[in-house]
Amino acid sequence: MVANTIAINQQSTEFADRQQVWLFGYGSLIYKAGFPFIKRQPAFIRHYSRRFWQGSHDHRGTPENPGRVVTLIEEPGAVCMGMAYLISPSEFAQLDYREKNGYLRVKLHIYFQANDFVEGLVYIADADNSAFLGPASELDIARHIAKSQGPSGHNRDYLLALADAIRELQGDDPHVFAIEQHLISSLNDD
Repeated sequence: MVANTIAINQQSTEFADRQQVWLFGYGSLIYKAGFPFIKRQPAFIRHYSRRFWQGSHDHRGTPENPGRVVTLIEEPGAVCMGMAYLISPSEFAQLDYREKNGYLRVKLHIYFQANDFVEGLVYIADADNSAFLGPASELDIARHIAKSQGPSGHNRDYLLALADAIRELQGDDPHVFAIEQHLISSLNDD
């Protein structure tokens, strides 16, 4: 699959008949919406883990030196904390552009409490997209992030803001926090 997914997402008719849709954010969408929303509240999804396995050619890196940003990887039993936004489907065009670097809209259950859920959507970049970088050690991911930057700024700023946002949600993400610690250690060594 190509990295630019705008056309693929715009062909989706999922939720087109609704006036409001819940959107789950697990990366920069937690702390930086950048689009109008009706309301927002902390939420979580089940059976997915957040991983810094997606390349960013357009925000936190360049085509020649992609940064690393998060995507979701299926993992039975996992829980991923994030932020849910109630939006109008008219926002899809802006979101499709923002998430164009390999992310596709996926329908899933968004939970607000243990058994209180709604059907909503999330953008996920799977291993089939050409921007997917895949797994690496958390130390190697931190080193990659430390040297990457793009039109939206330094890749490290994305990582640090995400880690802070997860803490504010009282979430736990060992993968993100380990990368953060490696990055901080490397910055202190400089």
